[in-house]
Parts: sequence; structure tokens; C-alpha cells
Amino acid sequence: MKNTIILVAAVLTFVSIAAGQDVNVGIKGGVSIPNLSGSGDNVVTKNYKSRTAITFGAFVELGLSDKFSIQPELNYSQQGGVRKGVQPITRPIPGLPPLPPGQYLFGDFKNTAKLNYLEIPVLLKYKFGSKGKIRFFLNGGVYYGYLLNATTVTKGTSTIYVDENKTPLLVPPLGTPLPPMSFDAKTDVINDVNRNNFGLTGGGGLLIPSGKKNNFIIDVRISRGLTHIQKNTALNGESRTGNFVVSFGYVFGVK
Repeated sequence: MKNTIILVAAVLTFVSIAAGQDVNVGIKGGVSIPNLSGSGDNVVTKNYKSRTAITFGAFVELGLSDKFSIQPELNYSQQGGVRKGVQPITRPIPGLPPLPPGQYLFGDFKNTAKLNYLEIPVLLKYKFGSKGKIRFFLNGGVYYGYLLNATTVTKGTSTIYVDENKTPLLVPPLGTPLPPMSFDAKTDVINDVNRNNFGLTGGGGLLIPSGKKNNFIIDVRISRGLTHIQKNTALNGESRTGNFVVSFGYVFGVK
């Protein structure tokens, strides 16, 4: 799929040049608000909220006409989400025997999932208005994402619970709860996550003239991954990536 997207972009570049239409090159960067959406009531994937991240990249806009163009991009995109409160402990707890697969103990802490992708979107863009003036545009298309790294960052101190209702784990012989333990850790989870991701993206924005051929750009976009990020969905649940992005950039008219 990745090679197909690159091949299509290359073919469109030659078509655009041969047709004598505009070719623009741009750079952009901005703020991303990603989130992980989990399936159903799976304790491993539910209750993730949005976090604040960054995104930046470059693109080529290949004119098909004055209003229509194809826009391949290459972007660095931070994804993931944040979960706070009582949640399953998915890593072994020192001093306690491991539980059977699919069973968990719980703790009250903060868990941030950080997934960083190299993404290749290919968008169809439609521009309203005339050249030389402020123009509004809409765009939409597909993207391929390659996972560069994946970590979970946990913070907080909590005793251990046997369920989400904060029933404490009691240890013999006195039947007392375990003393609070620290959950401060950074864990590499790259082997638990699929490297490849595919999805849909689209939005709109403004082109603001800057000289004869160049433009400032404001791009507002929503993306939704279609691939489950977990390798073992039976054990770790099913989550998909998604984000809301506001980017600012500059477009150079090269042809």
C-alpha cells in the first residue's frame, strides 16, 4: 500500500507538469489533539482521553486545474492518548505472581500512550475563489502511517486493587492491603503495536497571498485510523488512532 501511494504521487507529478498546471511546494507545522478510541468495555482500551501533541511536515500540490489539485504529503505525527484514574496494570508487578492472560490487577495512576508516526497522506483539494486573493479550500483523502516508536509513560502512586471498584488486594497472614507503590515508568511497547496504519483524513483552510506566487496557509484537519493498533486484539483490545490538527505553513509557487 505504501509503495502504491508513492507511485501514484509520482505519476500525478508528471501528469501535472505535462499539463502545464501549477506545482506548489509547502511546509507546515502545528498542534495535534490525538486520541485513542477503544472497543466496547474492554478494560485495557477504554477511557482514554485526548492529549496535546505536535505535527509537522512538507507537501507538494499538483494542479489539475485552477481549482482542483492533488496533494501528497510527508508528515511527522504524534498520536496516542491519556488515561487517568483506576485502570488495569498490564505489566508484571514485582513480588506478585503473574495472573492468567486476560486477568488484571488495578491501580490508580496516570497513563500516557505515545505513538509517533511517519505519515503519507494523499489528498484531493478544491479551492474556492480566484488566484491572488484569500481563498478557502476543502481537502480529503487517505493516508498511510508507519510507526516510528511507541511508549507508555505512567506516573503516580497507588495501592493495588483487585477490581475497578477499588477493592484492595489483601495479603496474608494479616489480610492487610499492600503499601502504596510507585507507577513512575517509561515502557517501550513497540513490539505490542502494529507498525502499519491506514486511515482517512480531511478538512479545510485558508490560502493567504504573499507575493505573486506564494501563500500562507492555515489547515484544519481531522484524521481517523482504520487499522487496530494492537497486534494481539484478543488480549489487548482494539484501539484506533485519531486526531484533530491545526497547522500553519507557507506555500511556494514553483511552476
